[in-house]
Amino acid sequence: MHEWITDCGLTPHVVVDATRPGVVVPERFVEDGRIVLNISQGATAGLVIGNEMLAFEGRFGGVSCAVQVPVAAVMAIYARENRQGMVFGEAGYGDQPEGDPGSGSPEPPDGEGPPTGRPKLKLVR
Repeated sequence: MHEWITDCGLTPHVVVDATRPGVVVPERFVEDGRIVLNISQGATAGLVIGNEMLAFEGRFGGVSCAVQVPVAAVMAIYARENRQGMVFGEAGYGDQPEGDPGSGSPEPPDGEGPPTGRPKLKLVR
């Protein structure tokens, strides 16, 4: 997905669940347990996207910072310019209720924590 967004001349961003184990991001930029990261080649140094981990050096508020994100903590990837991409989540977590288009945010229902288990791919239109 990252390669496709980049090949289209767009800027890839990921939404990360910063509460998951193994996530290393600058805490002061985390909002509501999430952080949005620009993972374009111009915004990162040493970007590595593997099957288990996403890692790079980035600048946050002018300060260089090492970032490590387990792939299981990635909630979504999208192009900044058109907001098209994919949302990853569990059944019942971010799914759109029938008859309620556009409500498929990665917000868990009240009282539920972040999803666990294997991610499910979902096309965002």
